[in-house]
Amino acid sequence: MIGFLTLALLVGLAIAAVRVRNLMTATAILGVYSLMMALLWCQMNALDVAFTEAAVGAGISTVLMLAALKRIGIEEHGSTHGPLARLLLRTMQEHEIQRRARGIRPERAATFAALLVCLLFGAVLLYGTRDMPKLGDPKSPANAHPEVAQHYIEESDTEVGPTNIVTSVLGDYRGYDTMGETVVIFTAALCVLLLLRHPQGRRRRS
Repeated sequence: MIGFLTLALLVGLAIAAVRVRNLMTATAILGVYSLMMALLWCQMNALDVAFTEAAVGAGISTVLMLAALKRIGIEEHGSTHGPLARLLLRTMQEHEIQRRARGIRPERAATFAALLVCLLFGAVLLYGTRDMPKLGDPKSPANAHPEVAQHYIEESDTEVGPTNIVTSVLGDYRGYDTMGETVVIFTAALCVLLLLRHPQGRRRRS
């Protein structure tokens, strides 16, 4: 029951972060969201993920977003777009004008389509949770096959090399997963650096 309440609160925080126009408030809401996610991971006995979520999501990410807000301001305003974005927006506007001339309401149709896709994916995710074992279930795959975890504990130093089992799991057994996470963090850091670039410096170089 507590898990469902936590999930409902997370959904409410996500909607509030998207709807609010004050970026400082949105940053604070996202920080609370990360803390609630850390609590949810703790409830699921994933303490390593909880520590990472609290340190990166509520800590470092909040600091980086506050640093970006110092440069771009705390209120959401209309922004200037690059040539590619202007071309894309112009094409979308012309397409919308043509649809309006034919009597089609694109806003209502797009809203209905987005709602339908969200409901469909939500139903699929809820259906998938039926196959998940209950927390602490002795018949779950992790508990029913302890030899798998025992193999990684005993053979990791000879199979992959590192003596630290955490390094072996993250760097070798889950190498592709770790690479994907690194790409996500690198992309987020790159976006923050682009936001922090001073506009006068861009004009001088141009």
